[in-house]
Amino acid sequence: MQSQLNQHHFRIRVPRGLARLKRRRTRVDMENGAEGDEAVCVLGGFADADSTESRVLIAGLPGAHLVDKDREKAAERFLFIMDKYQEQPHLLDPHLEWMLNMLLELIRSEQSPPALVHLAFKFLYIVSKVRGHKVFMQLLPHEVSDVHPVLDLLCRQNPKDHETWETRYMLLLWLSMTCLIPFDLSRLDGHLTTETGKAREPIMDRILAIAKSYLTVCDSSRDAASILVSKFVTRPDVKQKRLGDFLDWSLTLVSQTDDLTMDGTVVLDGVLQSLAQLFKHGKRDDLLLYASTVLQCLDKRRLGDSNQTVLRKLGIKLVQRLGLTLLKPRLAKWRYQRGSRSLAENLCQPTTRTTEQLEPNMENGDLEPAGQEEDYNIPEEIENVIEQLLVGLKDKETIVRWSAAKGIGRVTGRLPMELADDVVASVLECFSFQETDNAWHGGCLALAELGRRGLLLPSRLPDVVPLILKALMYDEKRGACSVGTNVRDAACYVCWAFARAYDPVELKPFVTQIASALVITTVFDRNVNCRRAASVSIPQRFAVLCPQGTFPHGIDILTMADYYAVGNLSNCYQTISVCIASFPEYTKSMIDHLVTTKVNHWDRAIREQSTKALHNLTPQAPEYMAETVVPQLLTMATGMDLHGRHGAILACAEIVHALYQLSAANVRPVTDFLSADSVDELKGIHQKVSLCRLNFVCFGGELMRPAVCSLIEKMSLSRIPFHNDAILSGWQWLIDDSLKSLHLFSSGAKQVIKESAVSALSALCREYYQVQPDVADPDMQERLVTQYIAALKSPEVLTRCGCALALGSLPQFMIRSKLQQILEGLQETCKITQKDVTFAEARRDAATAIAQVCATAGVSTQGSPDSFLCLNNVTQVYSALLDCMNDYTTDSRGDVGSCCKRMMCCLAQQAAEKIDRCRAHAGTVFLHLLHSQSPTVPHIPHREELLAIFPVDKAETLNWKAPSEAFPHITQLLRLPQYQYHTLLGLTVSVGGLTASTVCFSSQSLFDYLKGIQRDRHALEQFAATVLQIFRDHLSNDRVFIPLLKMLDQMLARGCFDAFTGEENHTFCTDILALCKEGMKRSKDVQKLRSSIAVFCGLIQFQGEVRKKVLFQLLLLLCHPFPVIRKTTASQLYEMLLMYDDVVDPVVMDEVMTELSDTNWLSDLTTVRSHRNQLCDLLGVQRPTVVTKVND
Repeated sequence: MQSQLNQHHFRIRVPRGLARLKRRRTRVDMENGAEGDEAVCVLGGFADADSTESRVLIAGLPGAHLVDKDREKAAERFLFIMDKYQEQPHLLDPHLEWMLNMLLELIRSEQSPPALVHLAFKFLYIVSKVRGHKVFMQLLPHEVSDVHPVLDLLCRQNPKDHETWETRYMLLLWLSMTCLIPFDLSRLDGHLTTETGKAREPIMDRILAIAKSYLTVCDSSRDAASILVSKFVTRPDVKQKRLGDFLDWSLTLVSQTDDLTMDGTVVLDGVLQSLAQLFKHGKRDDLLLYASTVLQCLDKRRLGDSNQTVLRKLGIKLVQRLGLTLLKPRLAKWRYQRGSRSLAENLCQPTTRTTEQLEPNMENGDLEPAGQEEDYNIPEEIENVIEQLLVGLKDKETIVRWSAAKGIGRVTGRLPMELADDVVASVLECFSFQETDNAWHGGCLALAELGRRGLLLPSRLPDVVPLILKALMYDEKRGACSVGTNVRDAACYVCWAFARAYDPVELKPFVTQIASALVITTVFDRNVNCRRAASVSIPQRFAVLCPQGTFPHGIDILTMADYYAVGNLSNCYQTISVCIASFPEYTKSMIDHLVTTKVNHWDRAIREQSTKALHNLTPQAPEYMAETVVPQLLTMATGMDLHGRHGAILACAEIVHALYQLSAANVRPVTDFLSADSVDELKGIHQKVSLCRLNFVCFGGELMRPAVCSLIEKMSLSRIPFHNDAILSGWQWLIDDSLKSLHLFSSGAKQVIKESAVSALSALCREYYQVQPDVADPDMQERLVTQYIAALKSPEVLTRCGCALALGSLPQFMIRSKLQQILEGLQETCKITQKDVTFAEARRDAATAIAQVCATAGVSTQGSPDSFLCLNNVTQVYSALLDCMNDYTTDSRGDVGSCCKRMMCCLAQQAAEKIDRCRAHAGTVFLHLLHSQSPTVPHIPHREELLAIFPVDKAETLNWKAPSEAFPHITQLLRLPQYQYHTLLGLTVSVGGLTASTVCFSSQSLFDYLKGIQRDRHALEQFAATVLQIFRDHLSNDRVFIPLLKMLDQMLARGCFDAFTGEENHTFCTDILALCKEGMKRSKDVQKLRSSIAVFCGLIQFQGEVRKKVLFQLLLLLCHPFPVIRKTTASQLYEMLLMYDDVVDPVVMDEVMTELSDTNWLSDLTTVRSHRNQLCDLLGVQRPTVVTKVND
């Protein structure tokens, strides 16, 4: 039994504090891009390899600090090792001591130069940052003998040196620990006069001066200085002499410093931090005398009106500490306590508890019992404190509200019950719809803090729970977005806190409401963080303690809607919602929420997901859907709200279709579910919407046209008895008008309208345009086919697209006897003419339609070309599709012809391209043609070699979209002569592309092939000839030319043509040089010019006169009109001369390198030209001559 409890306990543990859950999110493995491939990364300890490497890095610091590169490399590597333990820093605890000892040994050594000391302190800071300064600083040595060395070293630091701030930060922390020695600091002063008779400053004053000076710096040392103040000023000997003076100094700065300047903000930040730390760690008896004065100073300063978030936060933090100082530290006897935090102990004890059974623990000496509540006078200043904290709950920044909420909880815990209840009432006033979302968020945080601390008594739950339920649904439209995500997240935190603060018996009257609200938020909230917060907020404690029903089906819901499952919005709406709705307690509440809140949501994606969810939920409550939900939606469908109309029409369509599927399974008509009035209203939606023309134009049309088309489709699929009804003509008009008016709508809506209209047409034809089974209505067939073929010649490209896809969607009986006519129209649309060269989308959709029409018509070898794909028309179909593969039409969107290639990408070039979807489709079709057996495709070149490369058993498992799998196979085609040109052409675009993964795997596969043919002179020369041929064929095609230059640069850098470099003036080098010069002539494309420079630098390795020609081209580019080209050329020429040391005479090498590095190549051409000519003389290259333009 105990082991089972431990398993349950481990499984349901969640991070504490839902608002901070995002920072605790575990790492996931997304290597393959799959949403479900998530792996939790939990470390078991400080790895041996990390420990060993850390020791080596620390031990190597004396050598590493000498060179900037080594010093930076060591620090980066150590930071990388430590960062792995950011989420589990406790794993470092057993190793902190030896790390600290090794680093302190370097710091204390007299032989350590300042650079080494700073580097050691940087390592110390990295460890402190990961483990946390509160834990790490306790390990720092704090003997009496450490005070003077630490203080002296800190005094020698330069506060303005931005390179060594880690040293100052760690020294301040170290000094704050040495201040804890129990001896009076005056004992460390010795004689305060030196041998020369000059007075020496006491150590107490030195430390205080250091602390004050660092409170006003602009780096992290300011934070460490505030810690030093809290430790130092609260010492018994210091507080007697310096506490009052320090507070006077601090309040003077607070009063006189201007927060409108950056320097003023920094000063106020440091002073307020130190005061907050002082009142936090100091004893109440010592600070009580000054609390009122400090509070009055803050009131006059009005930090709450500051524009600086950090100052408002520190002001709230300091105010709450002042309030805690003014109140006696005690535990309120009246507070609610739920007992042990251990799940096992709670199971062994009665679940019903009272406050009398559980007395507070008084072991803490700073706390005193609240037995004399009536005699305890509350200072007047507390009202001011609470008022400022309540105002802080409404601040515009989350960190300020969070600090105020914690302050409310802390201060309320020291108040009598009556005053505490007044505070709760004031917090509840934040939940007014007149308040902003900031007030709601702050109120939720405050309620969570009060609940966690037992300060929100169960008697207040009837007032609180309804407000939290409203907060869980809080969502207000603001312009093009909404606010309320933080409110809903905080409301989930409240539920999480309440579940752990109260016994299940206390929450039992509200658990059904809370459960439904949390489940709805878990599944249907728009924001992923809110869904996850609600998921982990479901009261696991109730589910485990009371499995009989306190939280209905809690364990099952926890299992199916866990933190990771709710990460995908579509999965929540379409899968998880169905599983949870199978529990009757949640079914209707989920449906009602979708209908009342989500169907009319401002976000279109949410409306569409909601309608799909209603479709899936219909089988859970079909009668409720038909009798209650559909009438509500029909009213919304013709209402005034555009979003409501859109969502309601889509929802009606989905529900009707779901009801049809249920009735069809029972061999019943859908009208058995729907009443006659509902059917009539469904039919009348189109007519009522059409009455207002604005519903189908502009933004209204972008929403209503797809919605009504979806309704037409679903009504047709549901076989509603509207045959020969007049409504059909109205539906057909809407479909036709939508396809012809696509150009009137925004780019984002065009595709949706087109797809919905095409889908509606297909369903409408199948249900209502048959005079008998598989026999088309001849009038409608002639009208539709003629109309759509004629529209393929429209001057509007989108009209062509829509009508082409409309032809492709026609059912078989509508195509019969019209196939040849349809194919001829589509083939004509696929052709590229001068008039419509930019109509790539139309050619794409026409090619898609050809494939669809052929698949619908079917194959009959000897059949009629008007009805089947046969011998008489198959050739023209293949011809049209293969012609599409030569469509490389480009515009501002890039290769817009790539969509056409998807249809018949059967060549190796397409299988080696950079576009994943294109490559995948090409590879799939390529293998299908290769392995086809019924019938076998004849005349495939190198069939046997191809079968060896692509065996049948691997064809189905090869993932063409993954570059790591595709390119190692496709590059093997380079050894087949008939495939080499096209394969290399495709690889050129991939190797020279931009996508990192594609470039990496394609280039690696290509270089592996080249490495294998280095000893085969014939194969290497053939490959070089192919490269040159591609170069010549695409000199004016930047789509290929620029990637080819990048590929050449990589091949030259890797020595792929080393077999040619030893020969004098090899033709490959001279040809490449000539082609590069021709391709970049008069070019203003910076990318092309930069790529050419890289190739020129690679060609320098070839021997002979060609080297002089390459140098001439590079020196010519040093005076290019574009400054960026001049700078790039100089930089790459410098690197090239370092790599190939035989290019320049060693006598002038230093002078050449100095000239290249010291010259400002971005200056004017006259200045640059003189330096370039000097380089020409040094390198023995002819000076280029300036050509003067002569104007006629």
